[in-house]
Amino acid sequence: MKLAFLGAGAWGTALAMAAARRHEVLLWARDAQQAATMAAERCNRRYLPEQRWPDGLAVTADFDLAMAHGLGGLIVVATPMAALRETLARLPRQARVVWLCKGFEAGTGLLGHEVAAAVLPGAAAGVLSGPSFAQEVAAGLPTALVAASNEPALSMQLVEAFHHGTLRIYTSTDPVGVEVGGAVKNVLAIATGISDGLGLGMNARAALVTRGLAEMTRFGVRLGAQVETFMGLAGLGDLVLTATGDLSRNRRLGLLLAQGETTEGGLSQLGHVAEGAYSLATVIERSRALKVDMPVAEAVHAVVSGAATPRAAVEQLLQRDPRAEA
Repeated sequence: MKLAFLGAGAWGTALAMAAARRHEVLLWARDAQQAATMAAERCNRRYLPEQRWPDGLAVTADFDLAMAHGLGGLIVVATPMAALRETLARLPRQARVVWLCKGFEAGTGLLGHEVAAAVLPGAAAGVLSGPSFAQEVAAGLPTALVAASNEPALSMQLVEAFHHGTLRIYTSTDPVGVEVGGAVKNVLAIATGISDGLGLGMNARAALVTRGLAEMTRFGVRLGAQVETFMGLAGLGDLVLTATGDLSRNRRLGLLLAQGETTEGGLSQLGHVAEGAYSLATVIERSRALKVDMPVAEAVHAVVSGAATPRAAVEQLLQRDPRAEA
């Protein structure tokens, strides 16, 4: 199978490496100099400096060449969410396409499948998501992901492309739930980072993860997702990893906020995108419009926006009236 990866960040490169162990993979980088350097060094020194590429992986800065390579097989959009619409708009309708980005589109507040429906209506499209750090996938450590599409044949194509060795791919017919999980878990990871940064203990962390999962599920179901999805890889799995893993940028942002850093200062220190900070406003806007109760997300929003200190937001959560868990 031929695969084209559009975007040469850490996650796109890591999955391209995994696929290239069995398939012909062409990785597209927007910057021609970056592409030339990666081709010469056979690695992505900027994001994954210690990982050498397999022989099946090539790189180019020619978008049309990459697209032509993937048209007979699979095109994988590995850009940030902010570039998903622009990238999809450059693809022909016959493309079989999957995206890796998680979050909501700024301005419109749309999830990836909603953007695809507007830009490439009727195309075979889906999302690949789940609990995963790029460094571990590139290193060949065991990882499980979920391929979600309304077209079962595309999901099976993703299994054929990526299910091999230490990388396991499960299928789903619920792209809505998979995308909600991928977006909202980043917000909740900021919450657990704040809790840990304040020294509130592991009991508090467990409570935040559990009640955050309940919020995520309520929100997703209202958007049309299946409840079962949130008990799986893209829900509970991705939430646990992002909320507790030391490689999580969203968790690290929460730790910095707990130490008194501003949101802008924290993002500057990270040096990379923490999607939760950008998805947060949309989660709050859409949940309020749908009348979905999301107190943990609201508390994070108060801290990130500067409306409350971390300790004040925690105190507000603790003062909520008792209720039935379900």
